[in-house]
Amino acid sequence: MARTQAADYQERRETIINKAAELFASKGFLGTSVMDIARACDASKSLLYHYFPSKEDVLQGVMSSHIDRLIDNLEDVQAAPGTSEAKLDRLIKAFMADYVGAAAHQSVLLDELDNLPTDARREIIAKQRRIVDAVQAWLVDIHPQLKNEHGKARALTMLLFGMINWTGNWYDPAGPISPDEISRLAVTMVKRAVVAD
Repeated sequence: MARTQAADYQERRETIINKAAELFASKGFLGTSVMDIARACDASKSLLYHYFPSKEDVLQGVMSSHIDRLIDNLEDVQAAPGTSEAKLDRLIKAFMADYVGAAAHQSVLLDELDNLPTDARREIIAKQRRIVDAVQAWLVDIHPQLKNEHGKARALTMLLFGMINWTGNWYDPAGPISPDEISRLAVTMVKRAVVAD
């Protein structure tokens, strides 16, 4: 007979994901043991295995929960009316808000991809590319001169993500600049780079 799920199954699973994200971000995936995760959750290893069959599955849970939230943001922005410029601004603003609220998850997504099993890694990369391709399409729509310069359009797109993806390494949410302002600065710099060239 299959084991029934507890009423708080999803809540406990999310707790494990969040605690693991903090540990992976601070100690690295390889430097974190299943016992470390269990201790952080005030749980036993056997209970942890009820939610995730392996440490790699926990890592996939951390990355999937974060990238899926970013995909949700993308889909919301794509479905809403507005120009490509407005959509780009809205998406980067939403991403910055997510990055500030989930700095550990973002760090794990950037640093630990190679530790995922191949199929899981392909799935995450496909979602990342979907986001990058959408942003690049908006940049090309904003600056049609990029239509025949795929390499340059990709470089500008990756520069934009380079600016925002690593803010967790230096950005202080309690400092004088808001996440919205950071997103506005990053988008403005990329758009002006096209005009200035």
